[in-house]
Amino acid sequence: MQFDHDLQSIQEMRDAVKRAKEAQLKYLSFSQEQVDEIVKRVAEAAYAKSLELAQMTVEETGMGVVEHKKMKNEVGSMAVYESIKDEKTVGVIREDRVNKVTEVAYPYGVVAGIIPTTNPTSTAIFKTLISLKTRNAIVVSPHPRAVKCTVEALKICQEAAVKAGAPDGLIGWISKPSMAATNELMKHRDVNVILATGGGALVRAAYSSGKPAYGVGPGNVPCYLEKSANISKSVSMIVDSKSFDYGTICATEQALVVDRNIKEMVIREFKNNGAYFLNADEKALLEKVITLSPGHLNPAIVGQSAVKIAAMAGVTVPQDTRVLIAEETRVGKDIPFSIEKLSPVFPLYTAESYEEAKEVCLKLLNLGGRGHSLSLHTNDDAVAKEFALEMPVSRLMVNTLSSIGAVGATTGLTPSLTLGCGSFGGNITGDNVTARHLINIKRMAYGIKDVSVPKPSVSSMTNKKAEQETLNVENIVNQVLKQAGSNAEVDPKVIAEMVNQVIQKISN
Repeated sequence: MQFDHDLQSIQEMRDAVKRAKEAQLKYLSFSQEQVDEIVKRVAEAAYAKSLELAQMTVEETGMGVVEHKKMKNEVGSMAVYESIKDEKTVGVIREDRVNKVTEVAYPYGVVAGIIPTTNPTSTAIFKTLISLKTRNAIVVSPHPRAVKCTVEALKICQEAAVKAGAPDGLIGWISKPSMAATNELMKHRDVNVILATGGGALVRAAYSSGKPAYGVGPGNVPCYLEKSANISKSVSMIVDSKSFDYGTICATEQALVVDRNIKEMVIREFKNNGAYFLNADEKALLEKVITLSPGHLNPAIVGQSAVKIAAMAGVTVPQDTRVLIAEETRVGKDIPFSIEKLSPVFPLYTAESYEEAKEVCLKLLNLGGRGHSLSLHTNDDAVAKEFALEMPVSRLMVNTLSSIGAVGATTGLTPSLTLGCGSFGGNITGDNVTARHLINIKRMAYGIKDVSVPKPSVSSMTNKKAEQETLNVENIVNQVLKQAGSNAEVDPKVIAEMVNQVIQKISN
């Protein structure tokens, strides 16, 4: 009997979770040294296949640039490994001898890893490494458009892990993914935490699953060129960043905001770096390609070259064009150039003042990138600090490539392929998610302070005595009334005795 695709997908997911749970229970007994050796072998194996996986990804998804995918795979493997290799994630991880507090790490259990189509292999490798480092198992749901390359990356990791002594089944996946299976994976009783990287609807589903979840929101990243910036150097970095993997990293610059008094120099530098400026007619044609309906990005342009996107709009540009730019004044869901485009397409906003520049950046963030990232080019430290204090973002890249700077390639930020948006973006963290986010910590604390617990005061005891006596008197009176109200004859001596007791209580 042939089951339909959804049923096959769900059954495969359930089997993978079952194996992962069994393997993770065995993995619990592994020492820090054993865990670290497994993580090292997996990182090295994935790194060695970076180019092969990059080629598979571009071939399968039709997005991005092989050489850039290779770099992302390298960041997701060895750069991530270097950042976590010395972290303690097993047993006692910290002792405060002064305050007598000992911290002990323990894993979540089974991680559900949701993978995007834009960065499939690098994200799968990254999530696998931080899961293994923390003695968790992981079951991955690939994006339907990137199944083959994602599963291949996971197979490479699984083979290396088992060779290094890891239990078989510790790394699992769904080779026939479906939305039904992904949703059930996130709600599965044996899944303990979710790492969700994908669209807004997917992230919302992760947060509503009833499980602890790390989800990331959209990144409509403003890029402000302030008047003190080194224009030549800044523009070169911006074009390199925007054209990196054809804009598929969520931290890539999405909109240019330029001070009026440097605008002409900025435009000239962009043209010198392969940018094509669209006229009004060409802009109108491209708008129809960017969105098919207001606020909804056309997936056909994601991860495509500037030349190809222009051709889709019927616009002819030089073959060496790296980015497309159109001047814009408005921000909104119905303004195609102002939304997150995940492609080498820019709107250019002209700011008449520093305050207006901040206002435009804020509007762009509120449109769809709140909590994610902002790119700033300036030589004025006061400006940088003010932006850091005022902008609702979790990371601010200054004078660098925003796309790969946010993931830790050109900055001191933690190497990561899952970038939290914090409370600004409705996420549980604003961190670059890494191994420390996949361990729980229990604490053993000795008593270090002597305290004297005060005894009840005399007045407190007197009040309690009075309350008790009042209750006793009330009980006597009730008994008298009860007997007096019954049909049975009431003994006068009994009543007299009760009254005497009441009087004695009151007298005392």
